Amino acid sequence: MSEPLRVLVIDDEEAMRESLAAWLRKEGYRVSVAADGADGLAQLSAGAFDLLLVDMKMPGMDGMTVLERTREVRPDIPVVMITAYGSIENAVTAMKKGARDYLLKPFDPEQMLLVIERIVGHQELVRENEALRERLRQSARDGVGDLVAGSEAMVDVLELIQDVAPTDAAVLITGETGTGKELVARAIHALSSCAYGPFVVINCGSQSETLLESALFGHERGAFTGAVSTQRGRLEMAHGGTLFLDEVGEIPSKMQTDLLRVLEDREFTRVGGVKPLQSDFRLICATHRDLPARVKSGAFRADFFYRINVLEVRLPPLRDREGDVELLAGYFVEQIARKLGKTIQGFTSEGLRLLCGYSWPGNVRELRNVLERAVVICRADQIGARELTFLASEEPDAMVPMTLREAENSHIRRALDAADWNITHAARALGIDRVTLSRKIKRHDLSRTK
Repeated sequence: MSEPLRVLVIDDEEAMRESLAAWLRKEGYRVSVAADGADGLAQLSAGAFDLLLVDMKMPGMDGMTVLERTREVRPDIPVVMITAYGSIENAVTAMKKGARDYLLKPFDPEQMLLVIERIVGHQELVRENEALRERLRQSARDGVGDLVAGSEAMVDVLELIQDVAPTDAAVLITGETGTGKELVARAIHALSSCAYGPFVVINCGSQSETLLESALFGHERGAFTGAVSTQRGRLEMAHGGTLFLDEVGEIPSKMQTDLLRVLEDREFTRVGGVKPLQSDFRLICATHRDLPARVKSGAFRADFFYRINVLEVRLPPLRDREGDVELLAGYFVEQIARKLGKTIQGFTSEGLRLLCGYSWPGNVRELRNVLERAVVICRADQIGARELTFLASEEPDAMVPMTLREAENSHIRRALDAADWNITHAARALGIDRVTLSRKIKRHDLSRTK
């Protein structure tokens, strides 16, 4: 059970300070009283308090002076000023000088308790936020969530995340498919001032323009065929939190214009609607595309690109993260094995050699999918060559030149085998949607081999 709040009441009127003390003690607070400013500051120096209630008008040292002295010695302590109705200008001045709130005489106990509870709630939120930030700062070198890192390249990324997160600037996360862009976005959100708000995700490349518009902006009932009810869009859902636009390079030009207007005004309307709605959110985008090249070719709007690319976090491919394959592999196997209720003690030397010798074109996502399959079929206490058979066929000595079509065929087959021919999982690993993957399977005449 938490300790009761310690309150110091400073008021020269005996009836007022004793009434305040009685009300507060009745609510379970520990209360001390002081008859003037000098006595109050002396008690503050000698004891520990969580909140001060200070009368504005007192002989000798007035409440404003007490506030200023308190801010000098204990700036962390919230101060609530008590003032007469006719002195509201003084209360406003006190707020500018650091008072947390004020009470206008006469007031009832409920009003005072509401003010105190609001302050206590804010203090608890600040402490929880700082605790969260500290936990993530402490784990920076070990990774944030699944962002496990030991390589210098990724440690630099984790440090950049901590620098970027406290700002409210738009962030663009770039890197190849499967490098962990959404994980980085979630880490930035968790370290930001809107960490307790929603984290809203939308993949801009997985649906048609019409569906994407409805998903982002929402729609009113009857806006189009099938719109049987009003639906909130992702922009509306993200209010007070973070909006993550994955595959932002796929957004059509007209929608880029519409989103640019939203980012400037924080105002939008639902599809089929006329009432303007407002939403305040942190924007994070991600893409595997070369957006500067697309801007140059006219395929992507320059003004929208500059608006979403205030700060860039570039993720290196797994092949450039020296030592991270072994680190990630150990982390994923432990995580997956625990979930499946299996006991696996890492890798055989041959298994580890295969893992570290493979180029991982699908990056971290491909690594995780391969290891999930390996854990499922593993019958021993270590993962070896048997569980990683398709990696053995990709040894450098076995590599021969191939056409682009052959390379795509081989890469798609590897992804399908790694996902045990689960189309959804394979499409996710390849960074494409199910329809596109199904089309490519048909084009390459691929089928599962027994």
